[in-house]
Amino acid sequence: MSTRTRRPYGLQKRAATAAANRVAVLDAARGLFSSDGIDKVTIAEIAARAGVSASTIYGVFKSKEGILRELMRASLFGPGFRKAQTLLDGVSDPVERVARTALVARAIWEGERAELEGLRGLSAFSPVLRQLEEEFETMRYDMQHARLKALAASRRMKPGLTMADARRIMWTFTAREVYRMLVDVGGWSADKYQDWLATTLVDALVDRPARVGFYRRSGAAMAAGRDRTPSRRR
Repeated sequence: MSTRTRRPYGLQKRAATAAANRVAVLDAARGLFSSDGIDKVTIAEIAARAGVSASTIYGVFKSKEGILRELMRASLFGPGFRKAQTLLDGVSDPVERVARTALVARAIWEGERAELEGLRGLSAFSPVLRQLEEEFETMRYDMQHARLKALAASRRMKPGLTMADARRIMWTFTAREVYRMLVDVGGWSADKYQDWLATTLVDALVDRPARVGFYRRSGAAMAAGRDRTPSRRR
């Protein structure tokens, strides 16, 4: 067998090993961060639990902060977010896009709760965590800008509302703390939160908010890409 035929297999094997090591490091770090707190955990401890060398971790993630950044990215912008973003990208109506921001917010905070809930307990005041939270909040803030620009360009933004105020309103209503207070503390279902948020955003940002009912969607219906409310002419 020639080296030409052997080489692809070798590359595939190395890629599979690298992927497996990456998953092992992230799983190990998540567990250690949750049990011991971010600030107390060392790269050496993560390497020992993951069964890899510390140099491997530094080569892939550069630092403990790099590991945490990847954990947060995977939880906040994972499969649920990507599905919600695809549904959002599938509509052109600017008011509908504002309403579907509720689905995106729900996906972000559900993903974070599922993946990082334990981690936050001991690390709520970690400087590294706070720094990365600010980084991701800036990303979330910037992602919303295009939806509001489209709403303003269509002349359907509420009269007298500046772009700066509109961005602040959307960013605030879609914040983690609002989700936590309504769902985790208040006992709302995720569907109820999503319907409330869609209605609230349209009511706060869109001219003629009486149309709000048309844009409400249940969580299941929106996730499937279907309208709960019968279509009607606008």
